[in-house]
Amino acid sequence: MTAQHKKQGKKPQMILSLLLAIFGIVSAKLPSQAAETVILKYSILRESVSVEELSQLADTGEASRSLRAYLKLANKEPEELRALLNNNVDVDPVFLSKVLNSFAGSMVLDPVGEVIHTPSKRANRESLRGALVTSALSDKNIRLIEIFENYPTEEIHVDGDRLAEIYQSIEGFVSKVPRLPF
Repeated sequence: MTAQHKKQGKKPQMILSLLLAIFGIVSAKLPSQAAETVILKYSILRESVSVEELSQLADTGEASRSLRAYLKLANKEPEELRALLNNNVDVDPVFLSKVLNSFAGSMVLDPVGEVIHTPSKRANRESLRGALVTSALSDKNIRLIEIFENYPTEEIHVDGDRLAEIYQSIEGFVSKVPRLPF
């Protein structure tokens, strides 16, 4: 290889390195939007609960004092909520994304968006689609707690009385999605 060819070979490599460095700097400065708070509604009761508290309940089974008190008022057991948060549905994330971007996907996302929604009730379909696919990407399954953790707004409103019903809808929809080899 001549000196001219070596020089030309390094130029695209330098440009690629420069682009990657710029992308790294820009992405490091962009705030990552993720849910921090869930407004959990049971019957006429509403409580602001941090996603961190719900994650702790899902992971360890331990509910914070305020969450325990709220669940007691709502006549719910922490273990019942923990089971819902940890229910697992296996799914291929790429295929899930394709299906959720179809007409059939909107038929599932819209009713789910009535139970898990943005504060303004706008862009529910897009927010849920993003949270579901992001949840499936890392481990090829979806858990409700992951949807909360990956929801793209700072605050989520959740109708706790209908969580089990919605989980069953998601599970039923995903079970009809053909399985692709992992």
